[in-house]
Amino acid sequence: MTKLVDKPAATRRERNGILARVTLLGILASLAVICAAGCSGFETGAAASQGEETQAPAGGDKPNVVFVLADDLDYASAQQMPEIGSLLRDGGASFENASVSYPICCPSRATMLTGEYAHNHNVKGNKRPVGGFEKFREEGNEEGSIAARLQEEGYRTALIGKYLNGYGQGDQTYVPPGWDEWYAKLGRYEYYDYDLNENGEVVSYGSEEEDYLTDVLSEKATDFVRRAAADDAPFFAYVAPTAPHSPATPAERHKGTLSDEAAPRSPSYNEEDVSDKPSWIRDLTPITEEESSQIDDRYRERLEATLAVDEMVGSLVDELEAAGELDNTYIVFTSDNGYHLGTHRLKHGKKTPYEEAAHVPLFVRGPGVPAGSTVENLVLNTDLAATFAQIGGVKGFETDGRSLAPLMRGEEPPAWRSAVLLEAFLDGKSAGNGGDGEGDQGSRTDQTAFQAVRTETHKYVEYENGEKELYDLANDPYELENVYETADPALVEDLKARLEALRECSGYGCHEAEDAP
Repeated sequence: MTKLVDKPAATRRERNGILARVTLLGILASLAVICAAGCSGFETGAAASQGEETQAPAGGDKPNVVFVLADDLDYASAQQMPEIGSLLRDGGASFENASVSYPICCPSRATMLTGEYAHNHNVKGNKRPVGGFEKFREEGNEEGSIAARLQEEGYRTALIGKYLNGYGQGDQTYVPPGWDEWYAKLGRYEYYDYDLNENGEVVSYGSEEEDYLTDVLSEKATDFVRRAAADDAPFFAYVAPTAPHSPATPAERHKGTLSDEAAPRSPSYNEEDVSDKPSWIRDLTPITEEESSQIDDRYRERLEATLAVDEMVGSLVDELEAAGELDNTYIVFTSDNGYHLGTHRLKHGKKTPYEEAAHVPLFVRGPGVPAGSTVENLVLNTDLAATFAQIGGVKGFETDGRSLAPLMRGEEPPAWRSAVLLEAFLDGKSAGNGGDGEGDQGSRTDQTAFQAVRTETHKYVEYENGEKELYDLANDPYELENVYETADPALVEDLKARLEALRECSGYGCHEAEDAP
């Protein structure tokens, strides 16, 4: 490794007022009752779910948060990660109906950092002119991010891994506000021969086995936890490996270990009848045997690449336990989006309204979270920042999402959403996977711009070109039959009205639109 560049002064500017939020003051008559110390002082009931100002945990230290964010990890593949399965899923809560509002890298990550839908944080793609790191920064999102707010509350914060698409294309030594420690991947998706910005210095890594990116990030994450646990302050670790994003590259020790695996052949795989699908799907030819073999190869590479991520989570749990902080730490694991592997004839890609792209794994372990519990409520990546804010006692942090605290504890809040918004935009160039290192040949997700409403039982989609889809998820979970033309007109009108209420919602207005009967 060679240190190349010194750090300049970081740029900080005031949050612009573009994304002002409607205050919740006066909405509820009183704060919810603080639960027992085992719940780490979370608020209960409506205040927790509706975004009231949070209080610091009562009596005792604020909990730590370790947030592990995988890249392009689909829900099915996450179920095959043994450490995550035993330590997080079986040792905590599994959210079975977790989605991302915009299933592509940069907008989804921007949502996790801000708690806002893409139409509010205004990062609408992976690259300029409408998306990417520079857009996130220009919109003033960094100063109000969850990291910045937790830092204000005394948290020691660290980002380790991927930040946002396009980061490092300009000033490679830039460290955003809100982060005490910074180990950000520069460039694209190399697993070897890459650079990291380490607290304002560019450090180069080579092609040796010990340079494997996921392992390097794991070492930095466990080192941060070790050092932070020795201090009195609580800590927030944002750990973002690039695996299993294409080109998925397993560690040498994992290559070939899953050679017998094949991509799941769900009912939507190589969908036979696409006559009722939108034109961009109808244009796709059936997947050939040769292409199926290529999909299987991709699947195996992706799955093998996740094994080091799985080991990373195990190492973090071990480090927290050794430091005596495991019982005072929330560990949250999810992905920025799902992934198509032959489903609906899509050979790869994301940025579609289908479940394979929008449905993501979400596991939470921590104080007050019942081991082995399952949560069926509709949750969204807009909720993560609100959850972290409540854990950290951040006040006045109003977002489009709501805290998952009551659901994490196994409680059923008095009010919870019955619908979520899914959305995707064109970026003026190639809004699909453009800019993230993966082309769209055989995917065509560059043609998808849509807004959709997903309820517990239905999904209604409106594409920018006027095409529409409606799926009865209760009876057709693989979205094989578009019933838009034959559905009950009253149902269609209700879903259209709900979508209209959601498509430009903001703050508490999103809560009201999501909760509407």
